Amino acid sequence: MKILIAGCGKVGETLINALTLEGYDLTLIDISSPVLSALLGKYDVIGVEGNCASLETLEEAGVKEADLLIACTGSDEVNLLCCMTAHAKNRNLHTIARIRNPEYVDQSYEMQDSFGLSMMFNPELQAASEIERLLRYPGFLKRDLFAKGRMELVELKLDESSILKDRPLREISALVRCRVLICAVLREGVAHIPDGQFVLKEGDRIFVTASPDNLALLLKNLGITTKRVRDVMIAGGGTITYYLIELLKNRGIQLSVVEQNLSRCERLAEDFPNITVIQGDVSNHDYLASEGISSCDALVSLTGNDELNLVLSLYGSSLGLPQIITKISHMENSRIIDNLPLGSVICPRKLCCNNILRFVRAMKAKSGAAVTIHAIADGQVEASEFYVEKDTRHAAEALKTIRLRPDIRIACISHGSKTTIPGGDSCFYPGDRLVIVSKKEAEVRLLNDIFA
Repeated sequence: MKILIAGCGKVGETLINALTLEGYDLTLIDISSPVLSALLGKYDVIGVEGNCASLETLEEAGVKEADLLIACTGSDEVNLLCCMTAHAKNRNLHTIARIRNPEYVDQSYEMQDSFGLSMMFNPELQAASEIERLLRYPGFLKRDLFAKGRMELVELKLDESSILKDRPLREISALVRCRVLICAVLREGVAHIPDGQFVLKEGDRIFVTASPDNLALLLKNLGITTKRVRDVMIAGGGTITYYLIELLKNRGIQLSVVEQNLSRCERLAEDFPNITVIQGDVSNHDYLASEGISSCDALVSLTGNDELNLVLSLYGSSLGLPQIITKISHMENSRIIDNLPLGSVICPRKLCCNNILRFVRAMKAKSGAAVTIHAIADGQVEASEFYVEKDTRHAAEALKTIRLRPDIRIACISHGSKTTIPGGDSCFYPGDRLVIVSKKEAEVRLLNDIFA
């Protein structure tokens, strides 16, 4: 499959890295010669220098022979024009455009056919949606939904007081007194797909599948006290903040936004008259103290500077704030970040990469591909949701009789309106949904790939 990637910034490089690892034929288009040169030296790809919205540049990149174009430049207008032009020259081409501006989102969906778009993605909106879910259910570092919301995969970190510490997994259900499955563990930067003998240690990040009702029981029985979030301070007034306010404005939450840029403050105050907008420097901790940061239920660090977000979240942690959410654009030093009390860490470009990767895999497989893919454990593990089809092997057989490939687990079976954590006697049937957890190197593309 030949894929064109137009725009090689932070989002573009994240996609390049993911797609080259899966062996796709990539051609990169960017107007910056230094950017292209750096990527060509790092990846086995073809590069074309030029304006990606130009027909001449697109033809040089081979648009007529391409299967997919992903337009992810920093300009929504360029991305839309790029997709329109490319699709006009190749009617069989699938196109994906990055659309960030809130003013364009609705009309892009309404005019999707006119723009020749197969899919749109918005890293900032996806980040805001993830933050909204975390604020709705404090206590977890991350939450992913499966089976139409009837099953969740959540992340927790074990501290020195956890009752799970130094316990083998086979004892966990009895300890937490509810039906859950620990399907992955991240220890010292290395991901594990554990069996019943695996012993949990302090500092482990564990990934748990359970129904929403059992998640509430899990928190209660682990002694993790949570209360409804009522007062949130947001540092930074950029695009993610704008989307987040839209999602939270009718939730009965008192929102305060601290932003240094006057024009951003004026726009937020005009568009959202019921929130508190403060023009100020979030790096000044005395100033934040005077604005009541210590009384907040949650601090969300969303400035455009990773280092500032880190320092601000560390300050919030030192104050003992109940919930902290930190946006990090560069996750290269994830092991260092893991050891810092930053609460939930959000990386917008990695969030959107998952959806694009699912679309690309579905194009390649045509049928039987995952309907949902979430990267967990710092991207070392994938949780994928599949439909059981007529040609799926081992249907109607008890799981205890089925041999799976190493480092793969069936984490959930959804049958009609009933979703369960499977046991040895569980079976799956055509029409069911399965959530599969696997190490990334296992390369599970189709459901039948999981079987030995």
